[in-house]
Amino acid sequence: MKKLIIGALAILLFLTGCSLESPLENNDGGKSQKKKSDVVIGVSISTLNNPFFVKIKDGIENAAKKEGVKVKFADAQDDAAKQANDIDDLIQQNVDYLIVNPADSDAVSGSIQIANDQNIPVVTLDREVAKGKVASFIASDNIKGGEMGGQLIVDQFGKQTKVAELEGIPGASATRERGKGFHNVADQSLDVVSKQSAKFNRTEGLNVTQNIIQAHPDIKAIFAQNDEMALGAVEAVGNKDIKVIGFDGNEDALKSVDNKQLYATVAQQPNLMGEASIKTVMKLFNGEDVEKKHKIPLEMKQQQ
Repeated sequence: MKKLIIGALAILLFLTGCSLESPLENNDGGKSQKKKSDVVIGVSISTLNNPFFVKIKDGIENAAKKEGVKVKFADAQDDAAKQANDIDDLIQQNVDYLIVNPADSDAVSGSIQIANDQNIPVVTLDREVAKGKVASFIASDNIKGGEMGGQLIVDQFGKQTKVAELEGIPGASATRERGKGFHNVADQSLDVVSKQSAKFNRTEGLNVTQNIIQAHPDIKAIFAQNDEMALGAVEAVGNKDIKVIGFDGNEDALKSVDNKQLYATVAQQPNLMGEASIKTVMKLFNGEDVEKKHKIPLEMKQQQ
């Protein structure tokens, strides 16, 4: 009788353990047992106050609708602490996957590791994370884009042209990578007289550029690490003969290029980035292999 009781307890514990197993636990190597129509994807965007990230959101929504999966969005408003809370909320809501566009590549790492502990696969967009397991990172080649911006200035205005650089949010991988690419060219061929953070923000771009022009009225070009800062810089430049080059290719920037205001922008394709994130999640859902790094093509848009 004692052996029968022990055996029954063992079977009960085994069944209990099986019932607690996540249906998505084998996403890295096997097809999910969950119905596609029941899949819920949590999406944390760094800010929806920037047209570029709104385009990413649109791409995600459109692709999710086509796939027939549910999406829950959270806007971090460029606040790393809020993003951590947002991701925690999404995890508490039992999302099956996470798509994260980090506000800060270092600060978000703890949240990614929590998702890892909960067996929730993570896809990151536009900016990498410092720590934690990520199934796939989807972005433009930011280093290449920075090089394209620097080389355009060299080609159009000559070597040793005096330039300034508007940097993005300190700690963001896009800031580091775009800056690295730009300086791969600039440190050899240009005279960078000033570089300051304008935090990827248009108003900051205006204010910082005004200060730079006051200190260095002889600059000929400004490379801004995103279009929002670039458009702020265009306002500050006014009628002065200073060319501004941005990065993103958002709608406002492309209009500004057409209107002969912004000189050029290294154009990304945020819609495709958003669509690619959903396609990647569906590959994970189906147990297929995904690219660890998925690069979306860039193109230069400049005044004609």
